[in-house]
Amino acid sequence: MGDVRTDLGIETPEVRGDELVQLAARLRLAIVRANRRLRQEADVDVTPTLLSALATVQRLGPLTLGELAIAEHVQPPSMTRVVARLEEAGLVRRQADLADRRVSRVTATTQGKQLLDRSRSRKTAFLARRIRDLSPDERDTLGRAAALIERLLAEDDRL
Repeated sequence: MGDVRTDLGIETPEVRGDELVQLAARLRLAIVRANRRLRQEADVDVTPTLLSALATVQRLGPLTLGELAIAEHVQPPSMTRVVARLEEAGLVRRQADLADRRVSRVTATTQGKQLLDRSRSRKTAFLARRIRDLSPDERDTLGRAAALIERLLAEDDRL
């Protein structure tokens, strides 16, 4: 495993470099823990992998399996299995591409959209309950932090 300072281009253990690494480690851990907690709040009978693929289909679809695999950062054979499970559950459907009948595109079904809405609603309600207990200054700080995190991770949202 590589050294974080080397990966960052920090060749000497400067104080600023150490602070940057410590902040990155804290942020990574906070995001991982938040993600784990929000998955628990989703309360849907679908794995996180399936839920992620379904959300991507709903957000970017209709998509080919290859496009979906790229968006989800997985290999096409893995995505084929994921889509098959989503299709069996009635959450997505495949349709032949109008331009090329050999290609199929995946779209979210009404049932799939409802499941996503329910999951998102539960997670948002959980966070809203927690945010309600913060002071106005803390809420403002959290809003600025959310904007920064969105900016940090924005390039990962592209197909």
